[in-house]
Amino acid sequence: MTRDMRRATAGLACLALVLTGCSTDDSAGADAGPPRDGGTLRVVGSSDIEHLDTASVNSVGGYGLTRLFSRTLLGTRAANDIAATIPVRADVAERVPTKDNHDVSADGRTYRLRLRPGVRWSTGPPREVTADDFVRGFKRLCNPASPSSAKAYFVSTLRGMAEYCRAFGRVDGRDAAAMAAFQRTHRIEGVRADGPRTIVFRLVRPASDFVNLLTLQATAAAPAEYDRYVPDSPEFRRNTLSDGPYRIRSYEPGRSIVLARNPAWSAGTDPLRQRHVRLIRITFGTDSPESVQQQIETGAADLAWDQPVPTSALPRVRSDPRFAVLAAPNNSPYVAFNTRSPNNGGALARRDVRQALEYAVDRSALVKLVGGPSVARPLHTVIPPGNSGYAPANQYPTPGDAGDPAECRRRLAAAGHPNLTLVFPYRTNSVHQKIAESLAANFKACGVATVLRADSGGNFYRSTISDPAQAREGHWDIAAPGWTPDWYGNNGRSVLQPLLDGRVCGPNSTNFGGYESAAVNRLIDQALTAPDARAAADFWRRADERVMADAAIIPLLDRSATVFRSTRVRNTQFLPTAATYDYSLLWLTD
Repeated sequence: MTRDMRRATAGLACLALVLTGCSTDDSAGADAGPPRDGGTLRVVGSSDIEHLDTASVNSVGGYGLTRLFSRTLLGTRAANDIAATIPVRADVAERVPTKDNHDVSADGRTYRLRLRPGVRWSTGPPREVTADDFVRGFKRLCNPASPSSAKAYFVSTLRGMAEYCRAFGRVDGRDAAAMAAFQRTHRIEGVRADGPRTIVFRLVRPASDFVNLLTLQATAAAPAEYDRYVPDSPEFRRNTLSDGPYRIRSYEPGRSIVLARNPAWSAGTDPLRQRHVRLIRITFGTDSPESVQQQIETGAADLAWDQPVPTSALPRVRSDPRFAVLAAPNNSPYVAFNTRSPNNGGALARRDVRQALEYAVDRSALVKLVGGPSVARPLHTVIPPGNSGYAPANQYPTPGDAGDPAECRRRLAAAGHPNLTLVFPYRTNSVHQKIAESLAANFKACGVATVLRADSGGNFYRSTISDPAQAREGHWDIAAPGWTPDWYGNNGRSVLQPLLDGRVCGPNSTNFGGYESAAVNRLIDQALTAPDARAAADFWRRADERVMADAAIIPLLDRSATVFRSTRVRNTQFLPTAATYDYSLLWLTD
């Protein structure tokens, strides 16, 4: 760990202490006595998972779920102290590569990782996970059917990845056989298997965060059987395989996912996960966070799937040992502008229009909506506190963070767009409808009408805002997604690159609004080629400043995770990138 990494870790540790001061759930995290095996963990919530294929998974819920059945070369450990979750650890790889152990070349451009023996797929009979399976996982990142939102990290890092992805994009994404044939006949120059148990990566340039990239769920191994299916298709979802402690036993779209123990998994091969409960049942369809909370409090359910503790319940549960507020510094939610929308004469493509709308938002009201200052803080930058490249700034100040509708109206009039009508899809789970209604009232105060559209069933991320065709056709103008960094520590690129690099627009891209800035792209490249983490952080800060000057998004809140467990749940250890507890570590008292 470099000096800059230690500084980032220390900063996050301090942040964690501040955020979790009201409740730390100590009684669940430090139970005496051995764990009990068995029982069914009951998880309830609103929406089906957006992507079940690790190649394209990009939600916090998806990260927590796929981690159970799909393993990566490297990983991180769950813990209620965020500082303890930052160090990169070995998963399927035998050890973390470094120059000291000679797994990283002297020039920092070649990484060699050896796989631990005994990691097996849930096939009949079980077979070993190989280096070729990991190579296949990297090849699937660029599939044209359901490409990975994380591919930008690797396009700018691995040799030959950009060329491979461009070529793969020309293949018919509806034809599983054609995609499999392309993968078999084309290689990525920077990713190769050296025998069944060794994988070698060659980088375009040294990257101090490359080991962090190898913790991402998108880089998980993929068995040969996956070549039979269109990625993330209904057929794929019915035929997932597992090399983790659990496997998917049944999946009913929009209704439930049930995971059972994977008999091919061995605890001795897995340093990050355990396996205690017999079944994990995730039930969808409950949009009301109050209803979810009631089920957990009464013991009818154990954990929430995609619902934080409702604001109405916070006064009641603040002193309850089953309740916790846990740090996961994020930009959640934020307002994304569809700069490709033809609506309003293409007004959102204009910087002066977006700058005017920055003044509309009452963040103080949003803080109250989600639970008050112990849960959330107003955010005015793309990069939230506790992340590399963050620096306090506010380019659009308003009194008391309550918005300035008069300034918004004045600027819209000066821009020649005093009367806008914005199509605004919103998520139906959690507090998102109330947030959308609050924002709509803010915009109305400065003369902007909104057309609110409920978007349930997981479609919000899966199709509505991630489909460039829907953006170009004006199916939406603004939206309020959220973003939790893909990792913490040396993580400057885990916010700005996926959200605002104009070269990564396309299906499943998280640059939802199609923002494009040559100046920002140059700063991203300078950060990626910086000689050390300190220099990189300065470029990320400058990129953030430029993005906010362009009003590419409206940051709203940096929210902590509020989590409540049933009485019978024990050994709760938090995964900040998944915004929930690690299901594999939990055990039940009955």
